[in-house]
Amino acid sequence: MPKRPYHLETLALHAGQEADPTTQARAVPVYRTTAYKFRNSKHGADLFALRELGNIYARLMNPTNDVLENRVAALDGGAAGLSLASGTSAVYFSITNILRAGDELVSAVNLYGGTYTMFDAILPQQNISVRFTPINDFAAVEKAVNDKTRAIFIESIGNPLLDVADIAGYAAIAKKYQLPLIVDSTFTPPTLLRPIEYGADIVIHSLSKWIGGHGVGIGGIVVDAGKFDWKNPKFALYNEPDRGYHGLRFAHDLGDLNPVAFALRLRTVGLRNQGPTLAPDAAWQFLQGVETLPLRMAKHCENALKVAEYLQKHSKVAWVRYPGLPGDPSQALAQKYLPDGAGGMVVFGVKGGESAAIKLVDNIELFSLLANVGDAKSLIIHPADTTHSQLSGDAQAAGGLHADLIRLSIGLEHIDDILGALSDALDII
Repeated sequence: MPKRPYHLETLALHAGQEADPTTQARAVPVYRTTAYKFRNSKHGADLFALRELGNIYARLMNPTNDVLENRVAALDGGAAGLSLASGTSAVYFSITNILRAGDELVSAVNLYGGTYTMFDAILPQQNISVRFTPINDFAAVEKAVNDKTRAIFIESIGNPLLDVADIAGYAAIAKKYQLPLIVDSTFTPPTLLRPIEYGADIVIHSLSKWIGGHGVGIGGIVVDAGKFDWKNPKFALYNEPDRGYHGLRFAHDLGDLNPVAFALRLRTVGLRNQGPTLAPDAAWQFLQGVETLPLRMAKHCENALKVAEYLQKHSKVAWVRYPGLPGDPSQALAQKYLPDGAGGMVVFGVKGGESAAIKLVDNIELFSLLANVGDAKSLIIHPADTTHSQLSGDAQAAGGLHADLIRLSIGLEHIDDILGALSDALDII
């Protein structure tokens, strides 16, 4: 750690890295190796028994990944990070690193479609129940909490309607009931928002989005704030002896590492035994994105606000949502949590409903029609029949997903070209 606190722009370039000990290479090397040599048999035994930390096997750790993990953790203000093969795996393994059969999760309902399906259809197959509540409805959240609840889950900005979560409000409830608060902050990378500062215990990012920034890789990362006390007996996975680690109790037997018990268990149980590992080449690609993240996010936010303002004034646009837009339902929360920019996403509906929306999406130039966000290039999609199509009609309605909704991920092109493409497409309908 540095001797003095650095700003985020500096951490994005330097955090988590020391010069390669063999070559003194300044750039982060890509370590393409499956395994690592032990000094002797005792060294190997100590590593496997967690008596000493170090490299064992590439499924658990890699020096390239280690820089990425430490850098993003530093940006988020966390104690430890762990990269995984995708953002979805980061969500899934974060949940199953806390909950087991018979436990329950309380979650906001306005979620990315894949996460909603995981919570609504997949976790119940493992006898893990999820109670959905409207975003920022704290009375509903408290009503949903019971003696089986083991965590609260939210997205910092919901996908796709862009409601901003009142993180501090959720954190207060989580603290009251001694529950960890998990925040998927994919839409708000750490140069815009650091949920840990508002009480989050675990932060998740899809690296494939703005952190990577160029649409060239799939990956996810989990950041452990290192502040949650896992010694509460209701967290059985941390207090009961672990059969896979000779009876180790993760909340009690890690010594100085007890504060990051969540991250260490996720690495040893999740990665070691279940294998959702991020390849080092992908980690290296994401590191290139991290270095320019502060600059890119400022431009994404600037362009997105101008797009929202343009759409708000257009005669063929029925409604617009962007958290930083004056009059938006989330503007007050955006001013509190996102003073440096409200992100790169804009959603809107056109007059003429679903058919007009599809016609616009199918005929717009410059924007790429695909299922991704956070690219340097501008992207567009109609979520109701793509990214959120697996949701039932009732579930779409509960999440505020209208049939006419068009989702834009605003890129780094010149703003005049972005607005020109939207103008031409709106002229068609």
